[in-house]
Amino acid sequence: MTNDNRSALVLSIYLNTRGFAFIVFEGRLSPYDWGIREMRGPRKANGCLLRISQIIDRYAPDVLLTQDTSEQGTRRARWISKLNGSIAELAKDRGIPVFAYSRAQVRAAFDEYGGPPTKQTLAELIAKHIPAFEQYVPPPRKPWMSEDRRMGLFDAAALALVFFQSIDTSVR
Repeated sequence: MTNDNRSALVLSIYLNTRGFAFIVFEGRLSPYDWGIREMRGPRKANGCLLRISQIIDRYAPDVLLTQDTSEQGTRRARWISKLNGSIAELAKDRGIPVFAYSRAQVRAAFDEYGGPPTKQTLAELIAKHIPAFEQYVPPPRKPWMSEDRRMGLFDAAALALVFFQSIDTSVR
């Protein structure tokens, strides 16, 4: 529930093969806290769920955002889809509404900025609108390189911006 002393908090979580990235927003372009958590080993999913549970307890967000990993959403590794479901259950048990957006929905939301964006252009665009993230934009990836760990932060930010955009259009 929203306390009169604070703005509504929106927690955006993006899972990836290394762990997860999260951002807590106080408003549309106002990140309050963020981080990247890497997990290793056979209990990676349990470690992620524990850390995410701690983040939810710490910030008590009013809304939780995740990637849609259902059959209609974005195709991801089985353990990521399962973990995403566990996170949604955890939030719902605590009375936190969960919104999930697919990669296609994210791309469509950013189409107006010059066609379907690559992850790199998406990161640069987000950094332009949220100056706190400028220092985290990774250099352009070469074909032989794996994705930079910081890219998860921009994926989490993109989910939040799609959420805020959907609120704006529903109010109009």
